[in-house]
Amino acid sequence: MKDFREELLGNFIFYTRFDTMSIPAHVGIQRPTSEGQKELIKELESELKALGLSVEIEDNWALKGLLKGNKDGRCMAFMAHVDTSDDVMGNGVKAQVIEYEGGDISLPSGLVIKAEENPDLGCYVGTKIVTSDGTTLLGSDDKAGVAIIMSAIGYLARHPEVPHPDIEVYFTTDEETGAGMDGFPYDRMNACVCYTVDGSREGEIETECFNAATITVRVRGVSIHLGSARGVMVNALTILSQIASTLPQAESPEATDGRYGYYAPLDVRASAAEGEMQIFIRDHDEVAFNYRLDAVRKLVEAVAFIYKGKADVSVSVSYHNMADVNKKDPEAVEAIFAAARELGIDCYEEIIRGGTDGARIAECKGISAPNIFTGGHNLHSLSEWVSLEAMNKAANLVLRLAEGR
Repeated sequence: MKDFREELLGNFIFYTRFDTMSIPAHVGIQRPTSEGQKELIKELESELKALGLSVEIEDNWALKGLLKGNKDGRCMAFMAHVDTSDDVMGNGVKAQVIEYEGGDISLPSGLVIKAEENPDLGCYVGTKIVTSDGTTLLGSDDKAGVAIIMSAIGYLARHPEVPHPDIEVYFTTDEETGAGMDGFPYDRMNACVCYTVDGSREGEIETECFNAATITVRVRGVSIHLGSARGVMVNALTILSQIASTLPQAESPEATDGRYGYYAPLDVRASAAEGEMQIFIRDHDEVAFNYRLDAVRKLVEAVAFIYKGKADVSVSVSYHNMADVNKKDPEAVEAIFAAARELGIDCYEEIIRGGTDGARIAECKGISAPNIFTGGHNLHSLSEWVSLEAMNKAANLVLRLAEGR
């Protein structure tokens, strides 16, 4: 196994300094939704060109690089996204490199990453752990993936004696908003398989994801002076509140795990006169997914009727479960496990309680798109951390896959 640790650490910390937090409110208004994403894409364009890859930035700001092969074999792609989540502050990241000796990790902000709540920390005693300072997320989702791909592709570019087929590299924007693959040039993708490097815990290989949609509920009420409101006022905020509170709490993100789907009201903006709410719908099962969509439509209709308001519902499907497409090409997943065995990495299949850009690749391109771990933990939170050892294993795994053995 090759030692990419110094390169990985330097590149990853460098990438975290780009302010690439995506802004969901800007979807459909500007692409990418934040200027920092453009800056990082341009930086990666320069780095890929310096390695000798042919490079182009697509209209949707996806960056494509091509490393020409020196042997026959089916073309494969590796993909990661440059944006970070807005679930907590994702800009102004100040990465901390910790020589982990065990126990809790105290961050400069005063936040403590507790060992008892992070049992995987025990696997990395005596190695380097990277965190933020506790005031922002870290951004291993997915700048760790970017760094991993760059190390593996950089090695191949600097060692032309190593045989490999054509390799395509893609870095995308706005994955965290669900709009990452909008306008993606599927027709110009030649790969027969696309490996996303956007996972988390060491060893996890994700082959199945949620079906995902966002439901937008818009309500129109009747506003009037509160002193004259009896029998006249229709409060849009009350209607939206009733819809949110009627959704089953036992089927919420905080109450489910494994294969259980959920309803998640995440954003409400309302006054008495009008309001809007977004509800995330997630389920691995297509039938249950469609049932949830229909259930919300009926709920909105019923509550609006009871309160004498007017409401409409629009549905935007973000991605579908990629499981069926992955099963049609078992060779793509088997290649991961074969490479892992050669490297002595313990890997196992897992489902994603979320999605990747690969889900859209699978749906729209019809090719397998399994997801590879990065070593990140507590993603989208102030207590996020990533293991440099796990990143190094992932980079070696990507390299072995790229060689097409």
